[in-house]
Amino acid sequence: MQGIIVKAIAGFYYVKTEDDYFECKARGIFKKRKITPLVGDKVVISKDEADPTKGRIDEILPRTIELVRPPVANVTQAIVVFAVAQPDPNINLLDKLLAICEHRGLSVVLCFNKVDLDQASYVKSLEETYMKAGYKVIPTSATNHIEIEALKEVLKDEISVFAGPSGVGKSSLLNEIQEGIKLEVGGLSKKIARGKHTTRHSELLPLESGGMVVDTPGFTSMDISEIEIEELADCFIEFKDHLNCKFNNCKHLNEPKCGIKEAVDAGDISQSRYDSYVYFMNALEEHRRYKSW
Repeated sequence: MQGIIVKAIAGFYYVKTEDDYFECKARGIFKKRKITPLVGDKVVISKDEADPTKGRIDEILPRTIELVRPPVANVTQAIVVFAVAQPDPNINLLDKLLAICEHRGLSVVLCFNKVDLDQASYVKSLEETYMKAGYKVIPTSATNHIEIEALKEVLKDEISVFAGPSGVGKSSLLNEIQEGIKLEVGGLSKKIARGKHTTRHSELLPLESGGMVVDTPGFTSMDISEIEIEELADCFIEFKDHLNCKFNNCKHLNEPKCGIKEAVDAGDISQSRYDSYVYFMNALEEHRRYKSW
């Protein structure tokens, strides 16, 4: 049978097939090959003849994406959540998170939450900046149930991880998407794990509206140094149509006839996004100098 690992704790893997859940152990050959099954892995399992609720993982199918923090495979998109107020959005942090998502190969949906508190209509300028960059933007309010249906729609048929700083309303949005999701899945976990494991772990939570979300704190590392200097421009998706620079190795800083700087001057790339790029480039160059000492 084929299924997907929805939870992994202490060497036990809980696999959801089309019709049921199975508590599985992995074949010893994975350990010999230094391969660890991950939540999100699509696997082939065989059922235990003595106990129909248990099984064995015989094969791990090829992964499309593997994340380290959180340790999960085959995530298809990141829902990047920032509040428009309380707390005010940190644009530098937002652009850093977007760059890391691009570097890790994740599709991104950008969610600006708490629009009910947006007295200055800040969300309009944020929408303009990031829609121009090429991102899908959904302005939401978990409190007033604004655009929750639109958020449900983008979660369908996807395995999504919610990412963003604390206090922006990620948990509140999930509760609006599916009321009591933690309690409901907790009951399921109790059924398949019989309450014997309490270690903090990653878990895939199925949504009634379709799709799954990763039950973790999200990205625990937002270190821009995982991106190489030569890769940074590729992590700003709006740059790709303006790489008609005079020099092939252009860093888009002080070089003449730079397509990126010309696009900024023309208003095709927002100044704030370019400022973030420059800030990250300087940080990466400083990091490279430090490593070489």
